[in-house]
Amino acid sequence: MNHLLLKAVAMLTVIVFFGDTSWTMEACSPNDMEALMSFKNGIQIDTSGRIEKWVGNNCCKWDGIVCENSTFRVKEINLPGFISNDEGLFQTQMTGWISPAIVILTSLEVIDLGGLIGLSGMIPPTIGLHLTNLQKLYLYGNNLTGSIPKNIGELQNLQELALQENRLSGSIPLSIGRLNNLRRLLLYSNQFSGIIPYSVENMRNLVELDVHDNALTGKIPNKFGEMQALEKLDLSNNFLSGKVPSSLTNLTVISVLYLDTNYLEGTIPFPSRPGEMSCLAFLRLHSNHLVGNIPSNFGYLVSLQRVSLSNNNFEGTLPSNLGNLVSLTEFYLSENFLSGQIPKSIGQLSHLIMLNISRNLIEGPLPQEMSSLQNLQALDLSFNHLNLSTIPKWIGKMSSLSCIYFAGCGIKDQIPNFLQTTISPIQELDLSMNLLNGSIPSWIGSFNQLYMLNLSRNNISSYIPNSFRNLQDLSVLDLHSNRLTGSISPIFDIEQSTFGGSLKFIDLSDNKFSSGIEEISLRGQCDIHFLNLSHNLLKGKIPNTIGRMNFVNSLDLSFNKLGFNLPEVLENLTSLEVLKLQENEFNGNIPIGFLKLIKLKELNLSYNLLEGEIPEGKPLIDFPRSSYCGNKGLCGKPLGPCKL
Repeated sequence: MNHLLLKAVAMLTVIVFFGDTSWTMEACSPNDMEALMSFKNGIQIDTSGRIEKWVGNNCCKWDGIVCENSTFRVKEINLPGFISNDEGLFQTQMTGWISPAIVILTSLEVIDLGGLIGLSGMIPPTIGLHLTNLQKLYLYGNNLTGSIPKNIGELQNLQELALQENRLSGSIPLSIGRLNNLRRLLLYSNQFSGIIPYSVENMRNLVELDVHDNALTGKIPNKFGEMQALEKLDLSNNFLSGKVPSSLTNLTVISVLYLDTNYLEGTIPFPSRPGEMSCLAFLRLHSNHLVGNIPSNFGYLVSLQRVSLSNNNFEGTLPSNLGNLVSLTEFYLSENFLSGQIPKSIGQLSHLIMLNISRNLIEGPLPQEMSSLQNLQALDLSFNHLNLSTIPKWIGKMSSLSCIYFAGCGIKDQIPNFLQTTISPIQELDLSMNLLNGSIPSWIGSFNQLYMLNLSRNNISSYIPNSFRNLQDLSVLDLHSNRLTGSISPIFDIEQSTFGGSLKFIDLSDNKFSSGIEEISLRGQCDIHFLNLSHNLLKGKIPNTIGRMNFVNSLDLSFNKLGFNLPEVLENLTSLEVLKLQENEFNGNIPIGFLKLIKLKELNLSYNLLEGEIPEGKPLIDFPRSSYCGNKGLCGKPLGPCKL
């Protein structure tokens, strides 16, 4: 009887508050309602329209809100930035802040406010004291500032913590090591500083730890190897120092290990015997201060697929058992002090797609076994001690090879003819800084997939073949420092591809070109970002069509014989950061429109025949006198005052 009386009193209380018994089993608690309304009031813009639908007392049916079935307490807030519908996945945005009142929702198990871009403010400072049921906290991809609350370690049920891609700062709190159930800790792309707390070693259930792209200092904790569940560890792009802990060999299920772009020293300590780190597939140690040989034990890492050891101080020869890495697809060894010859066992790497051993001390000859790498798409052997004299003919028989980088390899004579009949179409070809002579073969114009061509710093003579007009996909062309003559017009007469002009980078400097300046952008090559025609014999005037190059950042026409007035259309090149026109025969005034070149960081108009007053204002007055000297008729700041 008493039980029925209490139930009646409870029912009456609900009617008083909500006016209708229909809310008794569905309305969320007043405290939860208060917290959600406070959160709503903190959001100024919601492009998804979800928040504006938060009306009425039945918050359990609001968009993004999930309640517990029996208590009707709010247990999930799911308002991620990416939403899927029948049309696919699309990005939404919220602008505002996370109300501290969110901690009133004490039954919360999931908070997903990730990828909303515009959420600012701090993580609620008492989150660890109140939301003890929380299992997943996603606040990534926003504009949050401040530090991680020190009480974060009280969230004993937390399994995933994703705070990446914000502007959070301060140190990683020591208490974070108390999150014994945490499986994923993602803090990358923030501004965290200080050391990696040693307490992280206690997180024995951690599967993924990613703190890359911060400002962390100190050493990698020695006991990281005791985190037996760890599958991915990314500490890259910080300021970590000291040695790579040998305990990492104990990470039996690790598959991703990124320690690159730090200040790590010493040798590679793993593996010490077969079977260790048997799952390791992706390893990045590049851009550190590591030394010593690449150990022969490296061949025990039979699951490796991608390895980058570039930009260190490794020396000695490559291990002869490299062929054991049968799963390897990408191998980067550039910018070290490796010597000796490439081992013959490299021919066993049948899955290899990319091999870069550039900028070392590797000697020739190249092993014939390399011809077995029929899946190899890119090969970079530039700047070694190969002294090849000529490119091996088997290069042309590699069925997948499309990117060839043999700069500074001692190649002599003419560009070999067998390159025109390679099995795989050449997309990138770098033969710069060799001893090539003769002419540029016209058959290069048949490379209909060519994206990059670098023949600079050779002794090539003759002219640019007319067949270059067929290179519709060409984006990067570097022919500087040769003995080329004639017209530059074939470059600017390249047929446009379906998507418009593709040329972005052109360097024809330090040659003997004498004509073709009038062709610039005449045929629609308007996407050029870098153009260097300096130190040639070009004559005539700068064409008005140059004003179509809206994206050009650097324009160098210096040391030619160009003349006439500076065209006013140069003022349209508002992306310009570098403009060099010195040592020509330009006359007349500096166009006042040059004041529109607000991004200009470097200007040189010296030693021409310019006259009149330098237009007054930024950026022109910020450049030194040397930018304008040698023009007897020029005056005004930063030169002397004009005479009345």
